[in-house]
Amino acid sequence: MKHFYYTHYQSPLGTILLQATEQGLSGAWFEQQTTMPDTLGEYTEHHPILEQASTELADYFAGTRTQFEVPLDVQGTAFQQQVWQMLQQIPFAQTWSYQQLAEAIDNPKAVRAVGLANGKNPVSIIVPCHRVIGKSGKLTGYAGGVARKQALLELEAG
Repeated sequence: MKHFYYTHYQSPLGTILLQATEQGLSGAWFEQQTTMPDTLGEYTEHHPILEQASTELADYFAGTRTQFEVPLDVQGTAFQQQVWQMLQQIPFAQTWSYQQLAEAIDNPKAVRAVGLANGKNPVSIIVPCHRVIGKSGKLTGYAGGVARKQALLELEAG
């Protein structure tokens, strides 16, 4: 059975709860997100994965990081994993529609399923689900709040 560790990271957009196993980062949630698990594990301020995630997030918010390197250990269905892996292919400061994401995983009819998987992404920002928008260009839902989604996209746009 995996042992989980967690800590708090103070971002410019609010507190982010970071969770990790010995293998990698397993969660990054704004405190109000409903997708956060009921139990986070053992609180610590000194865990190599959590420290790396905090450093990389600080660099991202400072505008000096466009890609994350922290190892991931996320749990989800095979379909969710496929969607989350494809999210990491969306270039920094660009957006894709849910339709583009569905087409990128060779499942163009799975737009709704892609949206649901996107919403269950446990490592927001690091796996950039905020880069997915409606086909019309409208900012649609974001588990961390649409205002945060807008702020993240603005940060990336420079």
